[in-house]
Amino acid sequence: MKNRSFFIILGLILSIQTSFSFCGFYVAKAGAKLFNKSSQVVLVRSEDKTVLTMANDFQGDPVEFAIVIPVPTFLERGQIHVGDKAIIEHLDAYTSPRLVEYFDDDPCRPVMVREMRMFKSAARVEDSAATRAKSLGVTIEAQYTVGEYDIVILSAEQSNGLEIWLNENDYRIPQGAEKVLHSYIKQHMHFFVAKVNLEEQSKLGYTYLRPLQVAYESKKFMLPIRLGTINARGTQELFIYALTQKGRVETTNYQTVKLPTGMDIPVYVKNEFGDFYKAMFANQVKKEDMRAVFLEYAWNMNWCDPCAADPLSEKELKDLGVFWIKNGTRQNLQPTQPRGNQRNVYVTRLHLRYDAESFPEDLMFQETGNRQNFQGRYVLRHPWKGDINCDQADQYWESLYQRQEKEARTLANLTGWNINEIRRKMDLKKRQKQKPWWNQIWQD
Repeated sequence: MKNRSFFIILGLILSIQTSFSFCGFYVAKAGAKLFNKSSQVVLVRSEDKTVLTMANDFQGDPVEFAIVIPVPTFLERGQIHVGDKAIIEHLDAYTSPRLVEYFDDDPCRPVMVREMRMFKSAARVEDSAATRAKSLGVTIEAQYTVGEYDIVILSAEQSNGLEIWLNENDYRIPQGAEKVLHSYIKQHMHFFVAKVNLEEQSKLGYTYLRPLQVAYESKKFMLPIRLGTINARGTQELFIYALTQKGRVETTNYQTVKLPTGMDIPVYVKNEFGDFYKAMFANQVKKEDMRAVFLEYAWNMNWCDPCAADPLSEKELKDLGVFWIKNGTRQNLQPTQPRGNQRNVYVTRLHLRYDAESFPEDLMFQETGNRQNFQGRYVLRHPWKGDINCDQADQYWESLYQRQEKEARTLANLTGWNINEIRRKMDLKKRQKQKPWWNQIWQD
């Protein structure tokens, strides 16, 4: 789909500081780019203040781009900003589900416990257009050019008039939007609409559309998604990164479900991690009848273990709108946290696959007091590859076979893949006990 209207509102954030360690070497991650038709939203929230950053997946001629976002309050020019796409990509990488690996010790030597913790650390409108809008019950409250975007702030008295205005101005609201628009008008919400200003984009030299950011105050803690499903072809992916000071963010009108994590899976998945994660996520969505929001990551921004990317810098966090960070401050530092760039920022990553039928309501959120760390993390355990010539050898080979069979069953259960095909790829077979080399010398 070339042109997708994107309807989204505010969000929330959290802060958690439980300290416990995952070991292993990080070797791969599963970021948002694995999924087609995906949108990314960063929500910075403290008290009633919200900074919303929207990265869209629009591809096509920029002249066809249009975005409509219900917002709970009027937005002044200073409340709108154009962000840096690279920061969202960094946040995606930092919070992505990850693959880690371990290597078995020599079973013929005393086991030495080793632990490695990795710290890494819109629209210009002429007077005649305003007159036309007024005749439709639409009020053009403000208009700005911000970066490569022309932006208009609207309010409306009736949904059919707003729908007509949006269509007349090439926002291409799909058939059936009137009912949803009416529900937002009843809530006295404003509408933030934007198009690409091709002249400004040419001056700036960007070949892609940068994220849009808005800052506002409202007690409403929600993310409108209903209008975005009306003209969508099939299901969509939405990634929400919530940054707060206090606790994990969860949805209140849909179940928030932790993804399966911490499982040992076959070593060959190292070369197929993207396929594994997409299949695993699809299988979990199916199990929940596509009516759940999945938790993929929840951790304090101060550190990570293992790290799929460095934590965001203080400047990157400020650019995303984390307004409570002060230069040089180190707030709420816990004794168990590593020294360095300490920040009072907690990140929650939520992921949902949705359509109009499975998610008929906008997302409603709450900030919880849950500070427990969580990450989607999957483990590879490599067998010992060296010589084994000791009494422990038989025991090791038997336990290895049992472990690998369990890994095969785990992978099949997570993904729905055929277990016999998994066993074939693993070359899974029971190792026969080897007789001493000299055993056959003097046998008849």
